[in-house]
Amino acid sequence: MLKISKLALFTVVIILLGIVIFAEDPTYVLRFNTVAAPTQPQVLAMHKFADVVRELSGGKIIVQVFHSGQLGDQKTSLLAVMRGDLEMAGDGAPSWFADLGNMPELGVFGAAYVFRDLDHMYSVLLGPIGQEYFDKLAQKSGLRVLDVWYLGTRELNLTAKAGPVKKPEDLKGIKLRMPNNETFLDMGRALGAMPTPMGFGEVYLGLKTGTIDGQDNPLPTDLAAKFVEVTKYIVLTDHSIGIICPVINEELWESMPEKYRVYIKQAMKVARYYMNSIVLEQEAELLGKFVDEYNMEIIIPDKDAFMKHAAEYYSQPKFDKKWGEGMYKKIQMYPYTE
Repeated sequence: MLKISKLALFTVVIILLGIVIFAEDPTYVLRFNTVAAPTQPQVLAMHKFADVVRELSGGKIIVQVFHSGQLGDQKTSLLAVMRGDLEMAGDGAPSWFADLGNMPELGVFGAAYVFRDLDHMYSVLLGPIGQEYFDKLAQKSGLRVLDVWYLGTRELNLTAKAGPVKKPEDLKGIKLRMPNNETFLDMGRALGAMPTPMGFGEVYLGLKTGTIDGQDNPLPTDLAAKFVEVTKYIVLTDHSIGIICPVINEELWESMPEKYRVYIKQAMKVARYYMNSIVLEQEAELLGKFVDEYNMEIIIPDKDAFMKHAAEYYSQPKFDKKWGEGMYKKIQMYPYTE
């Protein structure tokens, strides 16, 4: 009969324990893609997320950040996450989820003037309403929303040819670039413009050559993407609270150990506050910079007129059919979280 020494037995046990421990703590490499440029706040926040989650997980969650659409534009990267060909994307938003996730009801969150301000947006999207929508999205599409980051308040940014727009009527015939999904195109119409679908990477040249007369984005994006070099006017319509929703493949998310999901959610929250602080600080400073360094003109429009025009546009029956009856007004009137 084969005899096993106590030392040998102890060695075998240690090896087996090591195998078990290793099996319980796998290493994940997550590719995280965005169309944003390296200096934009969301890319800085993505790096912050990568640093924090690596530290929390003891190096077991490694996040590789890809900027400038290196792994695809907004649409293709979200589709890749849905298929499981890409782990994470940083350019998720309700407008994309409505189209790609076959959830038209999510489009209400991308409508002009649906949120009163930043706090109201977070009350809605991080509360029970948003969680219900996002859980359904994960089940239907494979996209798990991890958080909501503030991209900035979207303002109109127009070329000299477009002129100093002050009311919706001034936008008639103006070719306003919009991301190529129906929610954003409707936003352009709600403002009174002629929405023109165009990929983010084409916007600078489109403004420079006159293919489009303007675009809408938060002020930090206008600077980082250098749109201020080829435009003349910033029109402070405040028509949308710009957000991005980082997403991860749902099957991958569910396969992770629970503690890893906790690490990711916590790191996401740290990155959210980091990005939000950058954006808010930039918004407070950029108007002066645009005037002094880029000779731009800042226009204070008739905001009430824009809000009225949008309300009339969204009163069409097709929106009740897509979003649920009266949902646009219900979201607008949703209370702040205490």
